[in-house]
Amino acid sequence: MIAYIRGALFEMDERGCTVLTAGGLGYEVHLAHKTLANLPQRGADVAFYLHLVIRDDARELYGFESREEREAFRTLIAISGFGPRKALSVVNQYGPDDLVRIVMEEDVAALTSISGIGKKTAQQMLLELRYKLDKKGVAAHAAKAPEQARGVFRDVLAGLVNLGYSEEDAAPLVREVLEREPDLDVAAALRKALQAIARAKSS
Repeated sequence: MIAYIRGALFEMDERGCTVLTAGGLGYEVHLAHKTLANLPQRGADVAFYLHLVIRDDARELYGFESREEREAFRTLIAISGFGPRKALSVVNQYGPDDLVRIVMEEDVAALTSISGIGKKTAQQMLLELRYKLDKKGVAAHAAKAPEQARGVFRDVLAGLVNLGYSEEDAAPLVREVLEREPDLDVAAALRKALQAIARAKSS
């Protein structure tokens, strides 16, 4: 299996690029939009971790900037009914650590912000990702977001929703508050979140 490629950037389009190896072979590689945006000038050296997708009518190479990003992609395409194009769109928006956080916080809003993913699909993704990431040892990563902190996040978010704020607007704000002061309890975090909302409205 082709796992890694290094060579010169031969050409690019809206889906990816062609990498010309030292042996004179050109490989077409599909890339996330964020990776495409950071490509160097034609002729410059590039390198990607690769995943080969085999279909009845084609063999496609997908390229990633890191091994962890490729593993996130492989986890996503293992979800029932989840193809490589949709998985690439998720990887384009969220890195591996972001996906772990989304799963641990059950952040449906983060997933539905991706084009083509509705609430039902997002909920199914969370269920399957939690299972798959646990099997891959996600518990080690979860130390970054202990159960107590996740509980505070959920309770504060629920409080804001009960006050009439949308989950999509409230979740990023609560996350920002807890990232700045991770030791806050529910009452203090809710108060900080409401203060942040008030400041945003007055500015």
